[in-house]
Amino acid sequence: MRNINLLIIMMMISMHTYAQHTLKGKISNNDGKGIVGATINIENGLHSTVSDTAGYFEFQKLTKQKQNIQITAVGYQTLKQLILLTDSTVHFKLNTDNLHLNEVVVSATRYGVSKKEAPVIVQVLGPKLFQATQSVAMSETLNYQPGVRVENNCQNCGFSQVRLNGLEGAYSQILINSRSVFSALNSVYGLDQLPTSMIDRIEVVRSGGSALFGANAIAGTINIITKDPVENDWQIKSTNSLIGGSSWDNTVDFNTSYVDEDLKTGVTFYGMHRNRQPFDKNKDGFSEITELNNTTFGTKAFFKPSDVNKITVDFSTIHEFRRGGDQFNKSPHFTAITEQLETNSLIGGITYDHYLADYKQKISVYASGQKTKRKSFYGGLGEAPTATDSLRAANSYGDTDDLSFVTGTQYTNNFEDDVFTSGIEFNYNKTNDQIPGYQRIIDQKTKGIGTYAQYEWKPISSFKALIGMRYDYIFVDGNYQLQQVERSSQKNFGSWNPRLTILYDINSNIQFRGGYARGFRAPQAFNEDMHVTSIGGKQVFVLIGEDLKTEYSNAYTGSFNFSRNFGNTQTSLLVEGFYTQLNNPFTTVLKSESNDIMIEEMRNGTDAYVYGTNLELNVAPSSIFSLQAGGTIQRSRYQSAQLIAEAKTGQEAILSKDFLRTPNVYGYLNANWKATKKFAVDLTGVYTGKMKISHIQEEIMSLKNTRDFMELNTRLGYTFAVHKDFNLELFAGVQNMFNAFQKDFDKGANRDSNYIYGPTKPRTITFGVKIGHFH
Repeated sequence: MRNINLLIIMMMISMHTYAQHTLKGKISNNDGKGIVGATINIENGLHSTVSDTAGYFEFQKLTKQKQNIQITAVGYQTLKQLILLTDSTVHFKLNTDNLHLNEVVVSATRYGVSKKEAPVIVQVLGPKLFQATQSVAMSETLNYQPGVRVENNCQNCGFSQVRLNGLEGAYSQILINSRSVFSALNSVYGLDQLPTSMIDRIEVVRSGGSALFGANAIAGTINIITKDPVENDWQIKSTNSLIGGSSWDNTVDFNTSYVDEDLKTGVTFYGMHRNRQPFDKNKDGFSEITELNNTTFGTKAFFKPSDVNKITVDFSTIHEFRRGGDQFNKSPHFTAITEQLETNSLIGGITYDHYLADYKQKISVYASGQKTKRKSFYGGLGEAPTATDSLRAANSYGDTDDLSFVTGTQYTNNFEDDVFTSGIEFNYNKTNDQIPGYQRIIDQKTKGIGTYAQYEWKPISSFKALIGMRYDYIFVDGNYQLQQVERSSQKNFGSWNPRLTILYDINSNIQFRGGYARGFRAPQAFNEDMHVTSIGGKQVFVLIGEDLKTEYSNAYTGSFNFSRNFGNTQTSLLVEGFYTQLNNPFTTVLKSESNDIMIEEMRNGTDAYVYGTNLELNVAPSSIFSLQAGGTIQRSRYQSAQLIAEAKTGQEAILSKDFLRTPNVYGYLNANWKATKKFAVDLTGVYTGKMKISHIQEEIMSLKNTRDFMELNTRLGYTFAVHKDFNLELFAGVQNMFNAFQKDFDKGANRDSNYIYGPTKPRTITFGVKIGHFH
């Protein structure tokens, strides 16, 4: 009898252990509407499914009656809880993620991960912000993140660059669909050439935490993700702006997508045509904002031959004409001063993704390229032309050819808790830039092979470490000529660059992130060196110096992120500290004048450091209203006074310990109010603090401290629901409504065109219409 009782007990234990349970559930939003496509994971992802069109899901043959469940859906906050299985249907309600804290990003780890779970801080700029700021080009929207600032560096041609954490444009890496095909030449004017109509989102990673995309991403990475075909939709928008009450800026853009019913194929098309008149602020006959004509067209498509294979193709073509100076009705060589550029670019890529066992392993093979041809003119007759001036002006036309190519493969393995990523890629860039009239030649080829490995280690649920290493072997072959001066840079070297970042969830509301990354820049021509400016009627060229050493950096970051719901109010506060050390930084020194040109020489400067704090506050009481504000307090300094301009007759040498064109304080504001289902109000603003800037008058350089600016913009939009698949929106607004704009521009052909700072446009009235199938 004793043996029989023991056998019965063992059978009961066995039946309980191997009992199979069923879980049925429905996922809905706060309005009770079912959420389609929500992902449901239980037992740490061992079982997974998605909800159907009505929000229902079902699991069968589950061996435990208590289950840890996690539910995620695009646009909603993640839900995690312990549940007890019952025979009835369990209902789950997801709150709207009005702050997009759970948005999936790729720039942190080279694979998709939730922003909140990424060990690196990733900021995302999307269509909602593009609309609020009335942006038609990428350059107009980047300011709305802490640590990010876009500036205009030239009255004549409108050369703009983006600074991350106080470091100039050459320290940042701009990617298109995670590929480094945006070359130094593209970076000169490319921020204005990419329309927001082609962009799904822009992911920004500050500091060196993004080093796996390239060790030259010292200041950070800006990853432009073009629109994916997600659903069948279309829209056409016309935006019309009156700049300063006198110059028109008219843009028409569109995008449309088609996705097959079986979700195996999809394609999206986008395009823009822009026509902007030049703007003359001080009425001296010379423009402060360039004439601009831009036509862009592109497409992105995918094809899934099977459930484990996907092919993605993207292609864009850009034609841009820009001109600044005077007498726009004449050919450039008959004017006092003109900078004119006509650019044609082709950018494209292909990616093949293959998934292995249980979709936990993925192999990607990719290739992307960019081909650009540019015709330029830098010069003119000046104020009192001579025969020599006429001859030089007639020969101031130039031609530039630029080719950039990247190909590689990446392997990702998702273990139960950890993720391993590795890859290898080859980068190639060839630039040939010639201006015969100035005997200026940049003939440069760079090649690089980069290999990287990264392990995401999660020993406990509250801690995650990202350990990575990248090795780059670089070959630079550059020949540079300016009149009788010839220089070369032939470097062949390798560099190991480690990366370590950690994420620690102190509790459910507070996260700590910390990181270190090493980076480098090889001696070569960068985007600023491709730009020619005009000062005192003379053209200023950058010439690479002799015996340049490689520049290295060490970047450290640490941050606290507080996020919590107070009832229905979603809040998030970020406090981030950063410190970047630069060894042998590349600097430009105004060296000499020869045959009516001015030469800036690239040299290794004294060691430098950049440190500061980024702050960001997000508050969203509901989907009706949201507020985002952020700012940066920083210092960018050389360890000892850095030479800016050599001494010459009538002028002592100019030195500075502070970085030029870098304010110590800057920030932004973005408030969105959906007053009704049809009427929306947006208020945005950018603050630019005081900074030190160089100014050359009558060939004498001085350093000046600028004033600060607060630029405020507003937009009103009203949407008419004409049909269930057809909407019409009318919108209007004012950019820089209090006209916070520079007042002391130089005048005439002999002006210092680099002496420009503050907001990029004066008070501008904007209005337009958008039609199509959109939300």
